[in-house]
Parts: sequence; structure tokens; C-alpha cells
Amino acid sequence: MGFAFLDRWRTRRDDAEARAGLYPGGVDDPGTLAEMLGECALLRGRVADAGLELDDSPQSLSALDQLPPSWRDDPRADPQDATELGHDAGLYLGTVIVASVAGAGWELLRDGRPFVRLASGRELDVTAIGRDWAAQGAPSLWQVYSEADEG
Repeated sequence: MGFAFLDRWRTRRDDAEARAGLYPGGVDDPGTLAEMLGECALLRGRVADAGLELDDSPQSLSALDQLPPSWRDDPRADPQDATELGHDAGLYLGTVIVASVAGAGWELLRDGRPFVRLASGRELDVTAIGRDWAAQGAPSLWQVYSEADEG
């Protein structure tokens, strides 16, 4: 005999336990999680070499969109480098959205992948968006931010 409310409770509890096991001591504190996800060391280092400083503002997303995509245009570039850079770009996008859009927050999927949930309930897989941006240049990071800010 199944009880729907117990199944839903069990699922939420199992998800919480899985997240706690992946990130002990960090998941329950949104500030710690945001700080951890906002590091984006590869991206910050790469753009610093280009003379740009990321200040976690929406305007910095527009500046990122304007950078020449050397990781994409250079035939000698390692494809893994573009993937990792895109992952960091997605985390940075999420960091800006969480800091600037009311009601937005980080959450983790059961497998530990981060995503941003907007106040409307819409979920953004920011790392996938960042990888697309690094590989193809679209969607622009500013465009994604603007759509998230509209709700």
C-alpha cells in the first residue's frame, strides 16, 4: 500500500541526504555554497589576462560577451579548456543572477550539479548555458541574465 505523501517526503529527504553527503557543511548555508560556486578561478584568471576584472555585476556579463573567443578560434586550443572555461562562465552567470535577481538562489541536483532557481520557480542550468556560450557564443550571458531579471 503506497501513501503519496510519504513518497514525496522520502524523495525530499533522500535528496537532502545526497546533497549533504556531496558537500558536507556547505549545502545548508547558502552563503557558503554561493561563495564556493562563485570562485570561477579559470575564468577569472583568463579574463584578468585580457585586462578585465569580474566584479559580480550584471555589466561584467556584457563585458565577458565582448571578449574575443580565443579558446574557440584557435585551432590548437584544447577542447577541454573551452569546456572548463564554459563551466566557469556558467557558474559566474549564476553568481551574478543570485546576487542581483530578487528571489534567485543556488540549488544542487541529486548528482551535485548546481543550478539557479528563480523566484518564479524556473530553473536555469547555468553550467550548460556557460558551456554553450564558450562553444558557440550563444546565448549571450547578458541575454540570459536579462531574461532571468524579467522573471
